[in-house]
Amino acid sequence: MSAMKLLLAASLLLCPGYALAQDGNKEPVAVVELGAAPSRNLTDHQSGFGPSVAVEVTPIEKWLELEAGVTPSFSRQSTEWDTDLLFKKPWTLSPKAEFMAGIGPEWIHTSESGITRNSLGGEAVLDFMFWPGRKHKLGWYVEPGYEYNFGRGHERSIGVSAGLLIAIDKR
Repeated sequence: MSAMKLLLAASLLLCPGYALAQDGNKEPVAVVELGAAPSRNLTDHQSGFGPSVAVEVTPIEKWLELEAGVTPSFSRQSTEWDTDLLFKKPWTLSPKAEFMAGIGPEWIHTSESGITRNSLGGEAVLDFMFWPGRKHKLGWYVEPGYEYNFGRGHERSIGVSAGLLIAIDKR
């Protein structure tokens, strides 16, 4: 019996990556968000609409999720590209529902009437994720948000992103 314990201890020391990978946790490596994002500028009351793409990873289980995303917003007189990095705190509401609150910086590239501007901003979001299946392969999300542009005009806007969740599993 002691030879078996010695073999087990040696294998754990020699192969720590494999031992840690077998934790039984079925968390995906990443979650891809594909959706649509209507928005409303609170400063000049213009509305915009565009697609939204983001990738979310979990570096610290139950404490931190990182989301990097890009959202182009098209309105009658301008085009705006928002690129953000959000730091989110997750809460599991049920086996099929999650909630996250997050904040982070964003880079805003605006093209309006032939004038191009780049500025920094801040964003705050509430993220609701729903996974209909047991395995959390496909789901959907709703993410209302508020952004503040630190650039010229200090624009403020609200919006909501909603769409499909696709889990990228571990290999």
